[in-house]
Amino acid sequence: MLLRWVLDKAGSMTNQPLSQMRRSYKAVWNVLLEENLPTRNPVDLFDRWFTEAKDSNTIYETNAVAVASATRDGIPSVRMVLLKQFDERGFVFFTNYDSRKGRELLSNPRAAMLFYWDQQHRQVRVEGRVEKICRQESEAYFETRPRDSQISASISKQSTVVESRKVLEEEHEALKIKYCDTSTPVRCPDNWGGLILIPECFEFWQDTLTCTIKSHQSLQRTKAVCCEHGGEFFKGHTHTQICNLFDLNPSKRCEILWMILFVRKQL
Repeated sequence: MLLRWVLDKAGSMTNQPLSQMRRSYKAVWNVLLEENLPTRNPVDLFDRWFTEAKDSNTIYETNAVAVASATRDGIPSVRMVLLKQFDERGFVFFTNYDSRKGRELLSNPRAAMLFYWDQQHRQVRVEGRVEKICRQESEAYFETRPRDSQISASISKQSTVVESRKVLEEEHEALKIKYCDTSTPVRCPDNWGGLILIPECFEFWQDTLTCTIKSHQSLQRTKAVCCEHGGEFFKGHTHTQICNLFDLNPSKRCEILWMILFVRKQL
């Protein structure tokens, strides 16, 4: 009874009970089955999905991604960041290392990313370990940032309490004056740089219209991989195991939820 009251109260502001808020999905894609995959490399598949989302011009920031981290004690936190690079090595974003996410990811270097592209009815989840990228790469990217963003990074004390917004604005103006000569480069702060999530697991999910049964399917691909850090995700000798997991429930709604999961396990 308490749960129903909470759900109904939460939904009352939208003139619809929150528990009843649902949308039907259009049949945009083929069913996500292994035999329908355009590639068996999860990085290549991510690249295809990312490009399709970006080229649709329906998403403001296609590279926006939720990054989840945790303290050593297991206290979780999550926030949105902007992905700036991805390849066979992993997924790179930049941050202040003294921020909460920076401290957590450096002391407990495990993370999960979640990309959600609602207009495509797709999401991708990536799990793995996290490392700093090399200093040269961080500085090279910092040089490409707008000058105002460079100055903001230089004064940022992210995740700390500040006296007031006015103090930050005064520091920002002081640095703008200091670097008014655009030929003088703004130095990349020592506590600012890139982090790379080195993937060990990918999960691709999409909604596809079908008939009368709602099915949650997970295709699990387990890979035993022999490769050094920085090598290709599927390089080396591999072993594949695929499991189909179904949870079937009769439904009047013509929907089906499909997932395919790529997992890498170290030898």
